[in-house]
Amino acid sequence: MNNCVNQIISKKNVLVVGAGQSGFWASKLAISKGYNVYLTSTTLIEEKKKNHLLSLGVKIEEGQNSTNYLQLIDFIIKSPGVPNEIEFLQNAKNESITIISEIEFAFHFTDAFLIAITGTNGKTTTASLAFHILKSAGLDVDLVGNIGRSFSEGVLTKKSDYYILELSSFQLDDIISFKPNVAVLLNITPDHLDRYNNDFTKYIKSKLRITLNQSTKDDFIYFLHDEYIINHLSKIKAHQHAFGTKPNSIQLGAWLDNNKIIINTSKNQFTMTIHNLALQGTHNLYNSMAASIVASRLGIRKEIIKESLSNFKGIEHRLEFVTEIAGIKFINDSKATNCNSVYYALESITTPIIWICGGVDKGNDYSILQDLVSNKVRSIIHLGKKSNKIQKSFSHDVEDIINVDNMSDAVNYSYRLASNGDTVLLSPACSSFDLFKDYEERGQVFKSCVLSI
Repeated sequence: MNNCVNQIISKKNVLVVGAGQSGFWASKLAISKGYNVYLTSTTLIEEKKKNHLLSLGVKIEEGQNSTNYLQLIDFIIKSPGVPNEIEFLQNAKNESITIISEIEFAFHFTDAFLIAITGTNGKTTTASLAFHILKSAGLDVDLVGNIGRSFSEGVLTKKSDYYILELSSFQLDDIISFKPNVAVLLNITPDHLDRYNNDFTKYIKSKLRITLNQSTKDDFIYFLHDEYIINHLSKIKAHQHAFGTKPNSIQLGAWLDNNKIIINTSKNQFTMTIHNLALQGTHNLYNSMAASIVASRLGIRKEIIKESLSNFKGIEHRLEFVTEIAGIKFINDSKATNCNSVYYALESITTPIIWICGGVDKGNDYSILQDLVSNKVRSIIHLGKKSNKIQKSFSHDVEDIINVDNMSDAVNYSYRLASNGDTVLLSPACSSFDLFKDYEERGQVFKSCVLSI
């Protein structure tokens, strides 16, 4: 760890900004390490959580971010959901107060082997799949980060030998010395541009921060066909492994050859037919390749990797089969919060589709979906308050575009419009915050409405 961060973290007065999972567990971890902890949140904190933190000695401000604490603290731990541009954090920067992420803070308190996975799409599936393989191999491993459990919670409660971290761009924005032993960058496509002033270049730089502190002793695994990654390879010091549909020049990594995955690393070489993969579809082929390289670099036997790839159960809210009613399949893809994720979903379904979409648009370019929607989608149900962009984008491709303001109506309309052999797909392309707490609640409500038909 660089001396600058050591000097900052060695001071004992810390302000945690945001009281979600990251903020809550960062506060607990800090208390356990002897810090004086202040917490500020613009939203009201759940009573049980607040009382627990107060009992530990955390000083809490809720309903606002005032500057009262800035004179008392040495550094700030920022939750990923808090934008850097808010006035409170700008005031902190003007006071030369260092701001770090919860990921950076927890990193300081573990010597475990770290596998960090990011990308616009596929990171949850890849992280879950890698966790499944390592767990099947008998390793002491924990799955943390953007997937639900914070890194701080893992470090405080489990103390594993290995951590697999699913990391969003927001979590990478405020790292300083965080360094994974293995970094995986799956892809970079436009997303969350509302948080980056609609500047795609800033978003690219954010994703590439996963390699910021890596050395030649570390591994970097990347998608061979992503131009935004390829353009920056010369700056990355870590040992590189690629995956894609053809081998790269050094032929280390994973690629496709006649319906077989070829895995070739310094520690493992094997092949596996794609028909034996539990997760089907082009995007999941790449996810499986990336997870295989991770496991191979750890020396996990090829037999365990192949078996794990074939018996993985998938993840909730990502192309999750809900049920079939009167010959109509219902698929919950609530985690698809951008157009690239929806592209994969539409591509993977072979039947006519009734597409439920909508929510808070993050600066989407729907043109990448044009051909798939035109060829596969029979009707669109738009869920949310603003449908103008969807209507404008697909009015020439789909005759039925219906706007509804609740999930029950969305499911009922889709059931009426669908025929035997169709698929009703919830794949929103947007955030959920206009009607739901998060994508998980949206997916649960969808499933409940479907099962109530």
